[in-house]
Amino acid sequence: MLSEKLQQARAFEAQYMPFLAPEDRPAFHVTGGIGWINDPNGFSCYQGEYHLFYQYHPYSTNWGPMHWGHVKTRDFLHWERLPIALAPDEAYDADGCFSGSAAELPDGRQLLMYTGVHRVRQEDGSIHEYQAQCLAVGDGVDYEKVEANPVLSDRDLPAGGSPLDFRDPKIWREEDGSFCAVVGNRTPDGSGAVLLFESGDGFHWRYAATLDASCNRYGRMWECPDFFPLDGRQVLIVSPQEMTPVGLEFHAGNGTVCLLGRYDRAQRRFTREQVQAVDYGVDFYAPQTLETPDGRRVMIAWMQNWDTSACKPQGARWFGQMTLPRELTVREGRLIQNPVRELEAIRANPVSYRNVMLHGESNLQGVSGRMLDLTVTVRPASPHSLYHWFKLHLARDGEHETVIRYKPECSTVRVDRTRGGFPHDIVHVRDFLAAPRQGEIKLRVILDRYSLELFVNDGEQAASFVLYTPLSASSISFEADGSVLLDVEKYDLLAYEGCDGDGR
Repeated sequence: MLSEKLQQARAFEAQYMPFLAPEDRPAFHVTGGIGWINDPNGFSCYQGEYHLFYQYHPYSTNWGPMHWGHVKTRDFLHWERLPIALAPDEAYDADGCFSGSAAELPDGRQLLMYTGVHRVRQEDGSIHEYQAQCLAVGDGVDYEKVEANPVLSDRDLPAGGSPLDFRDPKIWREEDGSFCAVVGNRTPDGSGAVLLFESGDGFHWRYAATLDASCNRYGRMWECPDFFPLDGRQVLIVSPQEMTPVGLEFHAGNGTVCLLGRYDRAQRRFTREQVQAVDYGVDFYAPQTLETPDGRRVMIAWMQNWDTSACKPQGARWFGQMTLPRELTVREGRLIQNPVRELEAIRANPVSYRNVMLHGESNLQGVSGRMLDLTVTVRPASPHSLYHWFKLHLARDGEHETVIRYKPECSTVRVDRTRGGFPHDIVHVRDFLAAPRQGEIKLRVILDRYSLELFVNDGEQAASFVLYTPLSASSISFEADGSVLLDVEKYDLLAYEGCDGDGR
């Protein structure tokens, strides 16, 4: 039976969502029906379709008591909106149904595992936010919370584990039919750790091991962990808070870190071998992955950041969107990301140029727009003369633009959205290193109205940025200090006919 709070949330969304025009939102990136969204949750394959839940506060464009919004898709591009799945309607989750994940049970039902939050005022007047792991079971539309909730609480933590920072379970099913979950926690030294829990049936859980810990090196609390095998390696992805900047690899604040290593399943021991940033842009957090039936590992993330989330256009009715789902691989000890191959199905109107000589600034006929897939390969015009820099100007008019700059001498890429339509002075510029290739670089840009996602050198680096530039700012130009040769391949990306890109 649906609770009163859940019914109210569903009714609110149904009443006010129709007032949002399709062109006011991204065409194929997931947004909420209305209001605020953040972390992706429950990204999973269920009964032949891909389901995505997300942290959702439908009542305003500010963070509030967390619900779970819900969409599904068959191709990662055309999303059908489903009724809100969870509302904070029990004592153990009265202050929010926080992030979690999903798995299919042997009997065909879908199991949701999430963090329930309730606040308790202490004797000194302060408020402690207690976090515990909870379950709900359903049919892909409606879900019922189990009577045994919470199924993991402070009594299940290892010695020194914090019940105030114990959140974001990622659940999966092993080949033998048992279930595992990784959960973020804070250790006695005040920094983050990832705990492994196990279950024979998905309902009764026990602590198994601590897989890895920050030890105050890679941020503090480790949020939203994910743990999976990929191309012969084991991948642990975490979203640390309070990161310390390290060169051009890690920036200060909230980040997302990939720990590559090996995993001994029998001993429940993860051995870390390499560490890298997952995304080098401003707007990327809390990624979650699934495995497709054809064996691909696909990741999606919140295309936003807590440090920039207070900045939104005046009068906005929705806030927050997800990245384009990305296929992951490991190449030469590095996590590689590229847009899902399904994107090719909505590409149209190809425009191609080869060996264009560029010195100074120029436009190319047929290369413009705000919904496109654009690949630009830049190389020196002469093997004996290296250019100083190359710039790609996007989403441009007389007042606005976002600029991607590459300097071959130091192999740095800069993305600058200072003139990207933002009403406040927040972080707008990111610099990161690309692998040196004698001045050659390959830049693939995906634009979808209010976002830019950049993939460098076939996915060696990715960088995500929200844009608020008016959609009329659609000019694209190329500029070089020195002489370069350009290869350009551009496709328009088509919105789904008959709906707003959310399947509504």
